[in-house]
Amino acid sequence: MIELFAEYGLFLAKAITILVFIFVLILMIFSFSKKARADDHFEITNLNKKYKNMADSLRFSLLSKKDLKKAKKENKKELKQEKKAADTNRKRIFVLNFLGNIKATAVRHLRKEITAILSVANSDDEVVVCLENAGGLVHEHGFASSQLLRIKQKGIPLTIAVDKVAASGGYMMACVADKIIAAPFAIVGSIGVIAQLPNFNRLLDKHGVDFELMKAGELKRTVTMFGKNTDEDRAHFNEQLEETHDLFKDFVKENRPVLEIDKVATGEHWLATRGVELKLVDELLTSDDYLLNASKDSDIYEISYTVPKTISERLATSINMIVDKLFFSWWQKDQDSKLFN
Repeated sequence: MIELFAEYGLFLAKAITILVFIFVLILMIFSFSKKARADDHFEITNLNKKYKNMADSLRFSLLSKKDLKKAKKENKKELKQEKKAADTNRKRIFVLNFLGNIKATAVRHLRKEITAILSVANSDDEVVVCLENAGGLVHEHGFASSQLLRIKQKGIPLTIAVDKVAASGGYMMACVADKIIAAPFAIVGSIGVIAQLPNFNRLLDKHGVDFELMKAGELKRTVTMFGKNTDEDRAHFNEQLEETHDLFKDFVKENRPVLEIDKVATGEHWLATRGVELKLVDELLTSDDYLLNASKDSDIYEISYTVPKTISERLATSINMIVDKLFFSWWQKDQDSKLFN
């Protein structure tokens, strides 16, 4: 029996030692990752070259060995001729990608990308923003829209391409564009404001838990999750929502005057095919087709501002993405139920 306890104690000591070692190792990795962050930088991709390489790759794979050698020689000659006859006056298109979330965190990179572009672009160029955004916090998306306005204020044509969704705060960003293109089944609109929160007051009261809320200023806090909400609290909160909605409508109307704002600002969303009729969208076209067609006469550069993340930041980002996906999944189910019922 004593030997059994001794072996168990030895096993337990080893297990604890291993756990402590793993814990210390994780701390060291986290600490090192914060110190060893690489410098942030811009990544620039020439989409003309990318499209040509893709086409050549497919074209060459379909040729016989004899024709392949001939095609490669001709391709080299074409490249040399293109370099000699390079037109420095060709239109330039700068492409940005914005993948939105509730807090529009991608605006941190967007503002730097736009600043860089504005330092070299002119009115003969164009900026295309491939936007995917289901909306979120008003002030965050308002700031993102302000960044896009900087492009228009410089007199540079701005095109927003929506392949999947630009709703609510996402449409607040899209409406700034000189031109909005969208894939036929992309979701657009949802010009409205929503707020919802649970109230645990009765549950706390049932278990004898008091909730104290102290405030200086009658309207510093209206509705609350834990206190008792009055009709006056709810009425004032609704007033704030209506005021925000009015500001939202005014912003959209100012930037896209062709809209019948009272008709589209009901909070509903539409597929882009219907969005064209309502003038929420200018043309049914995917970003791929738009850029591929434009590559014939323009030099296209995809710009991306990159900040390498530490391990802890990657973990936090993964958690945020999971939360955002759950929110978007709930939002889509809610909207789909309204659309198809």
